[in-house]
Amino acid sequence: MDTEIEKSTSTPSDKLDACVGEGDQEKSDSITLPSHVAGSGTVDQLVETARSYAKQAASENTLKAYAKDWAHFTRWCRLKGTDPLPPSPEMIGLYLANLAAPTGKAPALSVSTIDRRLSGLGWNYTQRGFTLDRKNRHIASVLAGIKRRHARPPVRKEAIMADDILAMVGSLPFDLRGLRDRAILLLGYAGGLRRSEIVSLDVHKDDTPDSGGWIKIFDKGALLTLNAKTGWREVEIGRGSSDQTCPVQALEQWLHFAKIDFGPVFVGTSRDGKCASETRLNDKHVARLIKRTVLDAGIRSELSEKERLALFSGHSLRAGLASSAEVDERYVQKHLGHASAEMTRRYQRRRDRFRVNLTKAAGL
Repeated sequence: MDTEIEKSTSTPSDKLDACVGEGDQEKSDSITLPSHVAGSGTVDQLVETARSYAKQAASENTLKAYAKDWAHFTRWCRLKGTDPLPPSPEMIGLYLANLAAPTGKAPALSVSTIDRRLSGLGWNYTQRGFTLDRKNRHIASVLAGIKRRHARPPVRKEAIMADDILAMVGSLPFDLRGLRDRAILLLGYAGGLRRSEIVSLDVHKDDTPDSGGWIKIFDKGALLTLNAKTGWREVEIGRGSSDQTCPVQALEQWLHFAKIDFGPVFVGTSRDGKCASETRLNDKHVARLIKRTVLDAGIRSELSEKERLALFSGHSLRAGLASSAEVDERYVQKHLGHASAEMTRRYQRRRDRFRVNLTKAAGL
């Protein structure tokens, strides 16, 4: 039997400053003792513990993005013959202008990306003991002008509706890998889960250090406890109307045949799809799975393959549940973990349009 494990999509946590300029590695360890306090074994251990907690203040993907933002900015500063430290509002304003209207062959960045870059710079400056004043006129006025001139309506991914998800899971084989991917799609859809939430699940609480939650299976469904973007929350996933489309049944089948009773719920498999590994899947697997099954199921086949791939992403699962569930909006909001109903409505692609007709209500 071919027992070679499929190439893992998981990667170890990159060091925050792996991409920054020379000499910045030590500056990333910003949690230190005051100069007047003598170190000791116990105190030094507390410093390391504090640094570990500090690293958990943002997600791994956010830290990677911030590291790349800093690397790009420091490289730009070197090309302009200036130093990134201390922060210069004048130079940062010029940097933002260059991102929106590059002088070279680099493509112009979107307004959202530029805003994210600025947030990354602010975070990096904070780690180095500086404060970046975003309200400084050299920064604020340039950013306001960029937004006014270049802002576009947000591009939203297409929602995966109920018929779509059934076609997608129907395109999967019934080997071990197929059972896993079927459970990922159905659980992600029924739970309205982010792709990072799906792959961070463990079988039990505290199974692994990098756990983002755990599951409990009951007669009526599964209860997911998630350490999500907005904090801890519970997600109830009831059993479906048939075993073929039930997310809880799909999860149980995957765990049973993969012989998983501890650690990560969703792991890699052998190349032949017959053996499960112990390596947690990366969230990129979910995005690739969605795009592949969208093509295989023939969804939006009137469009080109490139257009179809661009329409769907991991967020299509959350948008699909929000758009398909015919229940009170409050339940959808709670299920998705949104702080406001307005955020939930952003995910609803095909619901409630013109349900309230203010034109008629006004007497016209």
